[in-house]
Amino acid sequence: MKTYFEEAREIPVRAEVDVLVVGGGPAGIMAAYAAARKGGHKVMLIENRGYLGGNLTIGLPILAFLGPKGNQVIRGEAQHFIDRLRERGAASEHKRCKNHMSMTIIDSEEAKNVAFEMMDEVGVDVLLYVFNSGAIVRDGKVTGVIIESKKGREAIFAKTVIDCTGDGDVAFQAGVECRKGDAEGGMQPPTLMYNMRNVDMPALRDAIVNHHDVFDMDVMPPEQFRDGVFITVGLRNQILQAQKDGLELPVSRTILITGLAEDEIWVNMTRVSGVDSTDPASYTYGEKTAHKQIKLVTEYLRRYVPGFANAYIDKVAPFMGIRESRVIVGKYVLTAEDVLSMKHFGDVIAVAGYPVDIHHAKGGDCTMLFTEDAYDIPYRVLLPEKIEGLLVAGRCSSMNHEAMAGTRVMSTCMALGEAAGTAARIALEDGVLPSAVDVCKLQKELLENGAYLG
Repeated sequence: MKTYFEEAREIPVRAEVDVLVVGGGPAGIMAAYAAARKGGHKVMLIENRGYLGGNLTIGLPILAFLGPKGNQVIRGEAQHFIDRLRERGAASEHKRCKNHMSMTIIDSEEAKNVAFEMMDEVGVDVLLYVFNSGAIVRDGKVTGVIIESKKGREAIFAKTVIDCTGDGDVAFQAGVECRKGDAEGGMQPPTLMYNMRNVDMPALRDAIVNHHDVFDMDVMPPEQFRDGVFITVGLRNQILQAQKDGLELPVSRTILITGLAEDEIWVNMTRVSGVDSTDPASYTYGEKTAHKQIKLVTEYLRRYVPGFANAYIDKVAPFMGIRESRVIVGKYVLTAEDVLSMKHFGDVIAVAGYPVDIHHAKGGDCTMLFTEDAYDIPYRVLLPEKIEGLLVAGRCSSMNHEAMAGTRVMSTCMALGEAAGTAARIALEDGVLPSAVDVCKLQKELLENGAYLG
């Protein structure tokens, strides 16, 4: 590979803040709000898109606010976010779901509005359309980042940085050890969601509920689909028949998600194996391939699934939903054994109930490993093993391939974001590094804000 030597140059410092949150997705919104909600500290949130929300804006339901036993395990600021949406008719209730513990449908456009309103409410300085392109590290401590925009290169200095990029970008740039995928490097494939309208919902419900011997739903009981919001995971026979008839479908199951409107379905059926979201060429290939897959999936739905004969594509998500990329190696690496044994930790800062849900790196199927109850996530997974001044929240926190398959859902990422933002503020108040935060004090404040810690 050819290289080019970039000469050193002075760049302007755009801002100096107390807490800088990089990435405005589910974890980033919660982190910024938690860091700023008590006032007294300058908090900045940067995002490369023209809105906030990340995966909250691509048509996905929020899974697993409830745990395996039906109790609510994700509360705190994540629940406050849902409450704000419900006040304007933009979120459903948390509905029990056998496969996914629970599902909560939200209006993706209203989620953007609520996110902006929350940031304004507590005085977070939001900067959009900027890319984080490098971490500033001094004496083993992250002290800021370099950003790129149409204005050029600039620096932002911060006493604490929270990486909520999903891909662990800041951590990677700072030299934190990061890993990807399973033992062979295989990562869960991404999906490009899209929305269909004019779906004959009574016909779809009737097929699943009253003809489940034909229109099977894997392990989910037909009664679950009689009313209210739902997710389908099944119709394997229909997929097989379509493939026999020559349709090259990328998945082995039909995954459909109701929207808030009566005739609305979000389709979770594109899948592009081998995509690495940290490589722009790979990511580009994924987006192009997924758009082609949408045509095939839509043809399948219209021909083989009741209710879709006259449905049409209303909108396509603005970007692919990434299930897996980098994760950091932190002071503790959460494992599948921790999840499946429902392990408890003294430094618990969030409780999760979603199963280990691995979309296979190759092929179109999935493996799900369920637990009888919820499991703890310790504070140490937010802390890089060696680098100071940095917290990492979301699906890029310190977890192995299997554990991340359970903790990657948005509800858990929101809880981790709130914990990271709260910890960053406590560190400033107490004059210590995030790695030295009094965890009992952190837990006390999370509980006071309504979080559930078991």
